[in-house]
Amino acid sequence: MVLKKQDRIENSPLRLEELPVPEPDATEIRLKISVCGVCRTDLHIVEGELPAHKMPVVIGHQIVGRVDKVGRNAKKYKLGERLGVPWLFKTCGICKYCKSNRENLCDNPMFTGYDADG
Repeated sequence: MVLKKQDRIENSPLRLEELPVPEPDATEIRLKISVCGVCRTDLHIVEGELPAHKMPVVIGHQIVGRVDKVGRNAKKYKLGERLGVPWLFKTCGICKYCKSNRENLCDNPMFTGYDADG
């Protein structure tokens, strides 16, 4: 579901759209999604209770799928492997928290379904 403009859920701000299938870069993998849940965080994004970081955005971060494409440097993953996708999409890797193995406290995080498409 694609969100192009935040609005109350009663006003049906989400749209079902066909999007181009993304290609993973060298360090990424691509999943064929099996299931994706919607939680209250997604509704906070949809309704504008959390300010928009990226528009349009594909919401959802409770995702399970199978690897269907592997970037050339993402060697630890195998085609067909079943994986879950976390809310924490990416961290900066350079702040004091990242450098002390506490990425969950990163100063510049990116979140799935908020900063990056879910």
